[in-house]
Amino acid sequence: MKSAEGPFLVLSLLLLALGIGFAGMQVNEGLRDFKSYDQYVTVKGLATRDVKSNLAVWSLAYTETGNNLPELQAVMENKGRQVENFLKRYDVSDGEITKAQFNVQDLLAQSYRQNNANQSRYILTQTYMVRTENVDALSKAAQDIGDLIKQGVVLSQGGQGPTYLFTKLNDVKPDMIAEATKNAREAADQFAADSGAEVGGIRRAYQGVFQILPRDNSYAVPAAQQINKTVRVVSTLDFYLE
Repeated sequence: MKSAEGPFLVLSLLLLALGIGFAGMQVNEGLRDFKSYDQYVTVKGLATRDVKSNLAVWSLAYTETGNNLPELQAVMENKGRQVENFLKRYDVSDGEITKAQFNVQDLLAQSYRQNNANQSRYILTQTYMVRTENVDALSKAAQDIGDLIKQGVVLSQGGQGPTYLFTKLNDVKPDMIAEATKNAREAADQFAADSGAEVGGIRRAYQGVFQILPRDNSYAVPAAQQINKTVRVVSTLDFYLE
């Protein structure tokens, strides 16, 4: 019985050693593959697009002062018609013009009265809001605002001109994301070429925040009052290296 157990024990130990050796090879191969799999490069891709604003918003307000409230109201209504007629000259429709706010201030009703408050007791302010997609027409109206002032309508607001907005970001997003991704892959290809590797698939991607900026950096014209804009996005991507 003992003579039979000896060869069996040797065979068992041999098989165990071969199994351990094979397992070690597999673990080593797996670690090598894992190390290769975990190699990646992080790059950024830039995409920009010049666009034109598609929406213009303009707040205009004028003020009158006096002691006779009914007379002041009549003057305000007349000047309101002048404002509306002026805007319609530039193809702004009735639906795009809104009387936003009418404010009456009685100086004699205030706790702390100003000097000579009885000479101009009432201060009336009318605000108009214009919202239109005809940005070129409203821009022209803003340039000719002096014609309205010549008619005696002195604006207390609106002298800085309309605010221009670009609201069609979703229309340019897909192409810009594709462009930023392509730009990032080109950077990864260059890095891989310099390091003797090849670029694989995308490991992780961060789209980045879309920014709508003025096309021209001008201190003379505020950013919101520039019609031409630039949409910008910077995407961050990880590419596997093979």
